[in-house]
Amino acid sequence: MRKRVFRVLFISIFAAMLGLGIVAPLMPIYAKSMGANGIWLGIIFSGYSVSRVLFMPIVGRVSDKTGRKIFIASGLLLYSLISLLYPLAGNVYTLTTIRFVHGLASAMVIPIAMAYIGETSEAGKEGTSMGTFNIALFLGMGAGPFLGGLLNDSYGIKSVFYAMSCLTAIAFFITLFFLPAIQPHRKARGKTRPLFHVIIRNKLLRGLLLFRIVNAMGRGSIMAFLPIFASSIHITSSQIGTLISVNLFLTALLQPPCGMLADRCSRPYLVIAGSMVGVIALFLVSLTHTFGELLFVNSLMGVGGAIALPSASALTVDVGHTVGMGVSMGMFSMAMSIGMITSPLILGVVLDAFGLKAIFYAAAAIGFIGTFVVLQLLRKVPCP
Repeated sequence: MRKRVFRVLFISIFAAMLGLGIVAPLMPIYAKSMGANGIWLGIIFSGYSVSRVLFMPIVGRVSDKTGRKIFIASGLLLYSLISLLYPLAGNVYTLTTIRFVHGLASAMVIPIAMAYIGETSEAGKEGTSMGTFNIALFLGMGAGPFLGGLLNDSYGIKSVFYAMSCLTAIAFFITLFFLPAIQPHRKARGKTRPLFHVIIRNKLLRGLLLFRIVNAMGRGSIMAFLPIFASSIHITSSQIGTLISVNLFLTALLQPPCGMLADRCSRPYLVIAGSMVGVIALFLVSLTHTFGELLFVNSLMGVGGAIALPSASALTVDVGHTVGMGVSMGMFSMAMSIGMITSPLILGVVLDAFGLKAIFYAAAAIGFIGTFVVLQLLRKVPCP
């Protein structure tokens, strides 16, 4: 049963993330074609994440009591349908609304799938299990931008959204027909404490949530503003897709060894080390002038993510055994969305006030301060 759950979710989430990744490098350009300035770019990107923040804790908690398959299948179906509305968006208001509904679909899929995997992970091998599953997330997101760039250059941007719809529809049918419907553990179903109380009482969870926010702010700056920066130094759509793909491919391919490392070494210090590598990469972005230089910096960021995320995911599984796996993974994903909300908004203001290069310096400064605080929260967590 455990292997079947893993295989079905791996394939489904890979297809869903491939579809989502297809639009990643093109959304800023699509929004700018509708007249979006720095602030509106931030609002459009944040609309997706605001929806995730609102709904993920609720969905996670309900799934701990009622089961998870219904949420994953419904979310994937909504993903597929909402993708068809993107080509119909005629202004920034409509595009923001579509992104908000798309965020609701995401809230029903990714954290619930991660809770499924966390709950079926073998004790002591959470890092390996989550690291291997993360391949589906990052490999899909990594292949997507490259494919999206090619589709846009060959057939126009509407083809990108149709491809996203088809891929998520495939993921929906795989989940619907092949994913076993298992009930959460009794211990998880019995948790009824308020989410705010859970965060206040659990120092480890506070550290993990802050890490996820900081990590997402860095990734948000790349997703929202790297395509614009790359275009300013005359890099093509296909090359932009390649840049983002290499970042995510490296993170994906290094997940299994970093996951095994997380099961043998201090997970908190691996989280800190990976976070600092990402901070350095963000600082270097504005110093690049060529495709090759930007490729190196994006590769460095991918390595940082590979080091940190399996350990952070494994620690989140540990918390989930106490507070409920759906709650734990929902809050972990919610923290990512908070970072994705705040990053485009803050950095959109920086863009309008100080220019394009200042974005990545500001993101690096935020990342450095945040990582220092995370260190204070996690440094006393014992080695697994």
